[in-house]
Amino acid sequence: MKRVVLLLLPCLCLLFVAAPAQKKGRATKDPCPGAYTQYEMNVCAHREFQAADAALNRVYNQLSSKLDEGRRAKLKEAELAWLKYRDGNCEFVSSEYEGGSMRPMVHSFCLADVTRARTAELKGQLRELER
Repeated sequence: MKRVVLLLLPCLCLLFVAAPAQKKGRATKDPCPGAYTQYEMNVCAHREFQAADAALNRVYNQLSSKLDEGRRAKLKEAELAWLKYRDGNCEFVSSEYEGGSMRPMVHSFCLADVTRARTAELKGQLRELER
């Protein structure tokens, strides 16, 4: 009986340690629930990028409309430089998977992530301007 308890005790300890860690992992939002094939994941990732890009364009236009002509020109120049950076950086990131079927997914998720970060940055500038 002692042997059984001694064998079960470490298992129970592992169970109590692993359960919260597993629960924590589930809290992360799956951007593509129900996407099982690589094609479905690629399409989903592209949709994520399209949504992020549409949000960026809305915020950019809001900010741009509140600027005078000189500052609007500077924003446009900065945005063009940022687009070049975003596209080049995501090409680099996804080049690790060059020739592979998951490269489009990696590329699209990179574009979406960087675009969401830029949107947050422009939202902050818009808030500062509206103060």
